[in-house]
Amino acid sequence: MIGRLRGTLVAKQPPWLVIDVHGVGYELEAPMSTFYELPELGREVALHTHYAVKEDSVALYGFFRDAERQLFRTLQKVSGIGAKIALSVLSGVSVDEFARLVQTADLASLTRIPGIGKKTAERIVVELRDRVDGLSSGLSGPSTAGAVPHDPQAEATVALQALGYKPQEVTRLVKQVAADGDNAEAIIRKALKAVLK
Repeated sequence: MIGRLRGTLVAKQPPWLVIDVHGVGYELEAPMSTFYELPELGREVALHTHYAVKEDSVALYGFFRDAERQLFRTLQKVSGIGAKIALSVLSGVSVDEFARLVQTADLASLTRIPGIGKKTAERIVVELRDRVDGLSSGLSGPSTAGAVPHDPQAEATVALQALGYKPQEVTRLVKQVAADGDNAEAIIRKALKAVLK
């Protein structure tokens, strides 16, 4: 099992990134919370990882903080939640905010996350209310360090669609929140905050 990787960041296109470790390129899928923290291409990065083996596939997921990996694993213990929805949760809210939503049974906010309907939100609250206490990450807000992409709005649009949002909704959100000088990560973060309001 691969629990952690440290190497050179050679590619990042949400939700995918590639880390070169001594000549071997590991392709990982990661939530936007991790993308906010990534350095520029060519820099060293260390990520906590989750290695998943299924009948027809093998996948590797990367997380900047161990609390994110713990929440990713915990979420998948809830019936009806797989890796894609777990990544959407981590992309939409911080670990601390998710814990607060569960503890206060804020179903309205939970159902704004792509892939989570009312029944799934209710299951999350019932099954995870006692488990989220230990997940607090002690984070401040994410940073947006990194190079400004060639077309930040297009990159943000692709990333938001990959998270499960509908194309029309994404186009409207990106136009609504994008400002001059924003990189893709800043646009994505503002769009996700707007969805949860």
